[in-house]
This record gives sequence, C-alpha cells and structure tokens, in this order.
Amino acid sequence: MTHSVIDRLNWRYATKKMDPAKPVPADKVERIVEAARLAPTSSGLQPYEIIVVKDPAVRARILPVAWNQAQITDGSHLLVFAAWDNYTTDRINHMFDLTNQIRGFENEGWENYRKMLLATYPQRDAEANYQHAARQAYIGVGAALIAAAFEEVDSTPMEGFDSAALDEILGLKDRGLRSVVILPLGYRQEEGDWLVNLEKVRRPTDQFVTEV
Repeated sequence: MTHSVIDRLNWRYATKKMDPAKPVPADKVERIVEAARLAPTSSGLQPYEIIVVKDPAVRARILPVAWNQAQITDGSHLLVFAAWDNYTTDRINHMFDLTNQIRGFENEGWENYRKMLLATYPQRDAEANYQHAARQAYIGVGAALIAAAFEEVDSTPMEGFDSAALDEILGLKDRGLRSVVILPLGYRQEEGDWLVNLEKVRRPTDQFVTEV
C-alpha cells in the first residue's frame, strides 16, 4: 500500500517515547540527511552543516544539556543542525567556486552576484549573519522532518537545549559552527508515550490559508 506525503505527515507527530531496541537503518538515515542536503538555501550558500551523532556515549553526554529529553538516548541517531557563526569571504567564495567547478563555466551575472555578496555579508554583524544562517538551517530541518515521515521514521525537533554546552561537546566552535536545532530519529514506543494516540491539532485551512 502506497502512502502520499500528506498521509505520512498526518501519521507523524513529535514522538515523546522512542524504543531503544529499534535502531533506524543506516540507509533511511542517509536519505533523511540527503533530503536536508538537497534543501534550498539563500543564494545557494548552504550555511549550515549536519552532525549525525550515533555514538551512545556522546548522546548520553548531550542528554543533560538538553533538558534530559529521553528521545536523545532512546532514539538511535541524533541530527544536529549547526549554522555558520558568520559569513566570511572564504565561505562565500568556496560555494561560488564550487558552483563554477561543477557547472564547468563562469557566468558574468553570477560573478557580479558574488561580488555583491562579498561587499555585503562579511561586513555585517556576526550575530545578524548567524541568525540568517540559522534560518536557512530551519529549511533543512523541515526537509528532514518530511523525509523522516516518508521513511516512516519518528522524529522530534528540539530547541530545548543549551547550545553553548552542546557546541562544546561536539567541538563546533572550533569549526565556526553554532548548534540551532537537534532532531532525534527513532521508532515510537507506544506504551509510555502520552501523545501517540491523541488527535493531531492544527488550525483549519480557512484559519491558516488566505487566498488573494
């Protein structure tokens, strides 16, 4: 039986209890991460990275800095979306050079766009640049959530964690990254999950969508 994306999104919920005895297969995790890698970003800069935390010992260290949310250790994988701490000349040039390399040619309009970004982004406040990069990371989080639902893998996006502490555990500061969102992946354990059988609640379409 095939399911539509909408069917799968109706199936998914923010899983509160994951089964530690059921790991997510590696190929499913790879496809979820790949969906995030393929997500669009502003100017195609991809100003974030994903750290896939499989090691139970590392996830156990993360648990107390994330409000002891059990999915972090009961799930089998933890995706950490970490945004650039700033837009730098090197980072911008790397992505433009990569585009030229992959496409095999240089385009005058594209090079003018590069110059415009180089004249704008690196001069801005680092915090403003991080916030912009973090918003791009959220696009990837959305793609990963949809992909996880498609793969029938449970997931729970979390902002409830000490980002500075998590950054230290994963050595992100030295890489010029700051954690934005974490996403445990696993399989629901219906016994003990108070949310599993409750109706999904969303505003009705006529309260959410305006057609002009």
